[in-house]
Amino acid sequence: MGNPLRDRRPLAELAARGQVFEITEKIGKFKQLAGIIEADLAALDPDKLPQGWRDSAVTGRLAFGFLDAQQRVAVLEGELAVTVDAVCQRCLEPFRLDLRSELKLLPVIAGDSARAHDAFDVWELDDDTVCPAEIVEEALIMVMPLVVMHDSARACRDFETAASEAVQTIRPFAALKAQLDEKK
Repeated sequence: MGNPLRDRRPLAELAARGQVFEITEKIGKFKQLAGIIEADLAALDPDKLPQGWRDSAVTGRLAFGFLDAQQRVAVLEGELAVTVDAVCQRCLEPFRLDLRSELKLLPVIAGDSARAHDAFDVWELDDDTVCPAEIVEEALIMVMPLVVMHDSARACRDFETAASEAVQTIRPFAALKAQLDEKK
C-alpha cells in the first residue's frame, strides 16, 4: 500500500469516509514547490545558501466531507503551514518566510455546473479523483507572494546597517576635508 496522501482516490469515496489527513512532510517531497524555492534561492551567493532548506516541514490537516445532508456535494476543509527559505527582493538577503493557507474548497469537475457557496472556494478538477498531496502543493504555491520581501523595509535597513558597519570604508580625502573645515 502506498502513501495515502499521494494516492489518487475518488473524491466521493474520500468524502463518504470523512477522510482526514494529518500532514507532516518535508518540502523536498513536493517537487513543484521545491523547484520554485530552489529557483528563488539560486540568486544567492553559494556561501549564503541556507542549508537543509528542503527539510522544512509542511504541516497541516485536510478533512473531506459533504456540504449537504444528501451527500451530493463534497467539500474539503483544512489548514496548511510551512516556513520556507526565501530571498528578499528589496535587500537580496535570505530570510525565513511563513506560509499559511486556510482551505474551504468545493471541488467540481471542470465543465460541471456547480452552485457556488459563499463559504467555499470552487476548485476545478480534471476528473473525479484527487491526490491530497497535489492539493497541498498547489494551495501552498498559491499563497506564495509574487514578490517576496521582509515584512518591513526596516528589516532590510537593519541588515544593510549591520553590513555597512562591517565594511570599513577608505576615505582618502577625509583628512583634507578636516583641514578645510578647521580653516573656516
